[in-house]
Amino acid sequence: MDLKHLNLTLRTAFCLLVVFSINASGQLCTTETNSPVFKENNTIGQVVAEITVQDGVTMNIITNPEEAFGLNGTNLVAVKVLDYETLDNNILLVEIQCTRPGETSPLLRIIVTVEDINDNPPVFAQSHYQLEVPELSPIGTSVEKIEATDLDKFPLNYTLHSPMGEFRLQSYLNPLILVNKNLDYDTTPEVSLMLYVEDSPPPVHTASATITVTIIDINNRPPWFQPCTETLIGISKICLNTGYQGTVNLTEQATEALTLEPGPVHAIDGDKGRNDPINYRLLSGNEDGIFSIDPNSGDITMLKAVDVAGPIVLTVMAYEQLTPDMFATTTVTLQVVIKSLHPPKFVKSSYEGFISEDADVGSMVLESKNSNKPLQVLATDDDFADGKNPSIAYEVVGSNDFRITTEGFILIVRSLAPGTADLQMRVADTTNGEFSTASLSVEVTPDGLPGPGGEFGSEDMAALGATLAVVLLICLVIIGVLVYRVKRNSSDWKKLSEASIFRSTLNGGSAGPKDGVQYINDGFQGDEDKGSLNSKEAAELPLPQGPGLKRSVPEELEKQSSAPVPLGLSSSDTSSPPEDSSSLSPSDTTDSEKEVKPILTKERRMEDGYKAVWFKQDIDPSVKEEVVIIPDSGEMDVGQEDDDNDDDEEEEEEEGVTGMNRFARRSGSDSEDEETMTSDL
Repeated sequence: MDLKHLNLTLRTAFCLLVVFSINASGQLCTTETNSPVFKENNTIGQVVAEITVQDGVTMNIITNPEEAFGLNGTNLVAVKVLDYETLDNNILLVEIQCTRPGETSPLLRIIVTVEDINDNPPVFAQSHYQLEVPELSPIGTSVEKIEATDLDKFPLNYTLHSPMGEFRLQSYLNPLILVNKNLDYDTTPEVSLMLYVEDSPPPVHTASATITVTIIDINNRPPWFQPCTETLIGISKICLNTGYQGTVNLTEQATEALTLEPGPVHAIDGDKGRNDPINYRLLSGNEDGIFSIDPNSGDITMLKAVDVAGPIVLTVMAYEQLTPDMFATTTVTLQVVIKSLHPPKFVKSSYEGFISEDADVGSMVLESKNSNKPLQVLATDDDFADGKNPSIAYEVVGSNDFRITTEGFILIVRSLAPGTADLQMRVADTTNGEFSTASLSVEVTPDGLPGPGGEFGSEDMAALGATLAVVLLICLVIIGVLVYRVKRNSSDWKKLSEASIFRSTLNGGSAGPKDGVQYINDGFQGDEDKGSLNSKEAAELPLPQGPGLKRSVPEELEKQSSAPVPLGLSSSDTSSPPEDSSSLSPSDTTDSEKEVKPILTKERRMEDGYKAVWFKQDIDPSVKEEVVIIPDSGEMDVGQEDDDNDDDEEEEEEEGVTGMNRFARRSGSDSEDEETMTSDL
């Protein structure tokens, strides 16, 4: 409570005592409330107090502070609007004189207390404040106290908004701004704050102010050689430089400042906000006094020629001119080389290439939109007879989107957006640092344009893939049909195999005819050819001694039930008992007396559905002749075939051929192509 409020309270208490003492005596007029409370911003005519008056009594206001009150009948009313903030005293004493003819009573005193309400907002002295604080100030350091004022004298509540929590308030009732975290000029040179305030009780009023805090850069870092990599260690930041490289020619003094990589010797103040001047000095590596460094610029020059082999390593110090104890060092490595007469040069002064937007990382730039040939840049060196310097290296200057291989091919390093990139290439001799440049323009074409060759785009390739898939499906279907047909005709293939075995058996071997050989062909069983023998009957005939066959069938073979069966023969046929010779016809008996020949018929029949093995003449199985397979058409007329067969006989007689074995396969159940196999023995 301030002094003003204390004074008013004491005066109010005193007035009340006086009123009570006066009103204790007889009065012509009285009031039940001698100390009414009256809020500011009242309405005119508002009743302040009601007065009880005896008959015939007249009232007059003797004391009327601020001329704020009046009488309306027996009521004391307000005749003006009262403002708490403009009153010198919020306790107003009103005195009323009550009289009656021949009688006057003591003054009626009414103490009116004007009450303050929250009708004024808080106000800052300024809408914007500018503050400063040194970087690396300890946490909790006081910055500034910014308060708002309110005519209503009610308590105010404050709130501070700091973007990254750099600052805070001491409390919500005390707007003292404190440092809340470590401040670094390099990362946060300035902070913008918002300070809010609101009053109470309702209705609540608010106000705000903007605060800009400038972080002052202090001298806490040494010089940083450029370029360098910044590294944060705790709250301290350092910048690491890898040094400088260059070349000097043996026995030759350079007249200009040395050219170094990645650039000239240069250092800046680590405290970027201060930017104190930097000086340079050679510390070591210059014992022969060959080099000199400019203390202001850092340029290194030669005082005399180098006469020793390299490399030469110089140690350079950079220090702040005003505070030399803030310093840093680096190295300059110089390679001593023999000067060449010509630097490497590109074959062309400019190159142009193309690449698609959707090309993968690592793809090569192409020579043109309509070619698959990659773009290759080449450089020659006239110091070499063939122009090929094995120590040259290519690079793209100022771009990380492309790189050049040692062979001169240009690769993309990252995905690219459509457009044209104008670049500069450099080729350097790594032994002496000599280099030259050429321009490079790479057009990145949008996805969907014709690809290399100018014929097919991505949509075309997709359509081609779909077509190939359909063709592959058709091929699989055809292969399936062929497999089915091959399996369906497997019996025909089996018969051809049996014929081949039959042919090889007739040829015999180095040991002559085999004992106990039987030839069967189940496909010919049941033929109606009465003048021929089936395979089983022919096999069961005894083999007489003759010029062609010197050995007969052993009797033991007839008694064995499980004789060996040659490939292609049925075991059931070999185990069958021989038929009684009495059942044979005379012609069969005559045939049996002749030289045994494993044949089925001597007649050639061409009826549909007929299957036969035909021999034109008797053969001698002991004769070893080459077998010739002659494909023949089953559709040939019988007469035409006979003529052809006669011709074949004449040719075979001239060549010493003794027999022919013809297998004719005809099928009466289908219309498939017929096959004929002829064997000349």
